This record gives sequence, structure tokens and C-alpha cells, in this order.
Amino acid sequence: MTQEFSYFAPGPAKIPEEVLRGLQEEILQYKDTHVSVLEVSHRSKDFGNIIESTEQLTRELLHVPANYRILFMQGGGTGQFAAVPLNLMPRTGKADYLVTGSWSAKAAKEAAKYGQVSEVVPRAGRYVGVPPPATWTLDPQASYVYYCANETVEGVELQSVPEVPAGVPLVCDMSSNFFTRPFDVSKFGVIYGGAQKNIGCAGVTMVIIREDLLGNPLPVCPSVLDYTVTAKNKSLYNTPPTFAIHVMGEVLAWVRQEGGVEEMERRCLEKSNMIYSIIDKSGGFYSAVVEPGSRSRVNVVFRVGGVAGDKQKEAAFLEEATKKGLLSLKGHRSVGGVRASLYNALTIKDTRRLADFMVSYQREHRA
Repeated sequence: MTQEFSYFAPGPAKIPEEVLRGLQEEILQYKDTHVSVLEVSHRSKDFGNIIESTEQLTRELLHVPANYRILFMQGGGTGQFAAVPLNLMPRTGKADYLVTGSWSAKAAKEAAKYGQVSEVVPRAGRYVGVPPPATWTLDPQASYVYYCANETVEGVELQSVPEVPAGVPLVCDMSSNFFTRPFDVSKFGVIYGGAQKNIGCAGVTMVIIREDLLGNPLPVCPSVLDYTVTAKNKSLYNTPPTFAIHVMGEVLAWVRQEGGVEEMERRCLEKSNMIYSIIDKSGGFYSAVVEPGSRSRVNVVFRVGGVAGDKQKEAAFLEEATKKGLLSLKGHRSVGGVRASLYNALTIKDTRRLADFMVSYQREHRA
């Protein structure tokens, strides 16, 4: 019998098999072009159809209002750590950052190069939850308020959209929970996300920006990070990541075919609840790291052998999981432990395989 494999990587992550099979054929020839999809010119009509289709799918799936532009950029989320302040900081020269994990902390550090940054969420020790909004100190004069919707390293997720002072644009890094739940785009000034977790492969970052926020970057803003330049040139100022944009379009078409973002949310909750339930019922054999109200639905982080984890026991768990075909479950090097990333392409069957393994492993190794 051929061994089954399930891939729980945090990114680059699993891509739906149906999409991969279609791409396999297009690597040799894209439609009737007589060339590979990797070779299609970004100035051609064929690629024009690809990028237009990808934008329209995004508008349809997320109900993006007409006064928002959709940009396809390079540089990943890290590039956006700089792009956001370079484009938005000129409003008042200062910005508020909700730092709830490693990625928002890095974003705040980068933004401080371009203006005054205030970390407005109190923190005591490790990132294990989101303090209540009443404890935040938001500035009504801030150029923008920034947050990361889901921290992949620590497994911390904001379960609702933060309320911010009137007139202050809200900026969100949705890289790891993009297209996993419906949300109101009109509450945001800027939304961005790298594709390599839920909506494609590494190489392209989607930015959704309200039109009134275009046109006033810092003078030092490089053209490649300038939202206005990108928008005016329809994401074709330079050669874009053509293949990555195509993969994104194919994945979004798969999302629509599967039932849309609403269905992705239903599956997301079913998968994460399945794993958290086993952790919570394990009597301490497994321990969740994050407070219940802030637990990520897409990056389930836990320890083996106590709340702080036991390195030897976790290494043994991960080794046995790999032998069973459960791949890339090791936690981030900065926090350790185990991390199961349950993105859209990770099936309920994959998740059930992990759940069954966790139950049987505890039964076999109970002290």
C-alpha cells in the first residue's frame, strides 16, 4: 500500500491537488500559445486575461468595493513592512501598531525607520493572546493603525476587526488567514497578504488599497514599493511574478468552486476545533500555548510533555509523526513545540489523520 502524506507546513504551504494537476500541463504549454505558462509575456493579451481574471475573482470572493484597487506586488510581507509606512506615514508622521506576535513586531521595527511608531497593545512576557481593546492606547492623530490578523509563529489570531479612531485608516497583514473567513473590506484602508499560505505559491503579494490613500508617498519611497506607481501601471510597472499570479488565480478559482470564502471558514473551524479538542481533553499530555479567545484557526501551536514542553518528548512525537507521513509539524525555531498549519488546501481528511495520530500516540506513550 502506498503511504499517505499530509503537509502541515506554515508556508510555502500546500496547494490544492486539482490546481497542481492543471499547472502540470500548463508548464509545457499554456492553452493555445505554444509556449509554457512560465514564458508568457507580461505584456501579452494572454497574461492580461490572467491578471484581470485574478483581480475579478478577488473582488467577487471578498466583495471588494469599487473604490479599492487590487495590486500584485513582490517582496512578500516583509516588503510591505516598509511599503505601508513609505506610502501612508506622510499623513501625520506617526502610526499605531498592535504588536501581538513576531510578525507585527518586525513590521513595527521596520516602520520606525520612516516615522514615529507607538506599540499600543500592552505586553507581559510571551505572546499568548490579544489584550482587550480597553487596554489599547490608540492615537486619533495616527497616520494609520496596523495589525497582523494572524501570527503564524505564536498561533495568535484576532477574531474580529479592531475598532479604530474615526478617520484613521486600518492596515492589516492577512498573509496567513487571507480568504479563510468573510470580512468587510470597507473597514480597512490597506489589506495585504503573501500568497504562499492560502492563495498560491511564493512570489506575489496581494495588496487591496482604498483609492484615497494613493498619491502621497514619502519622497524616498522606491518606485517598486510605491502603491501609486503600481496602481497607475496596473501592477505592470516592471515584470511582475507572472507564474505566481497565475497560480493565485487558479487557487482562487478553486476556492470559488469549493463554495467560496464562507465554505473555507466552515472547514477552517472544523479542522481547528478537531485538533484543539484533542489538546484540551488530553489531560495535559498536550498543552495549548495560546489563550482560548486568541487561538489561531489556521496555525495550531501546542506543546508535548507539559505547558512549557519537553524537548525530548516533542522530538520523539515529531519523529513518529514524520514516519506516519505527517510532514512539517515542527514549531518555529523561536518558540519550539509543534505547529499544525491548517490552511485552505489542507483537507479535513489530512486533519483527521493528524487527530487520529495524536490520540493513538497519547495512548501509547501515556506515563
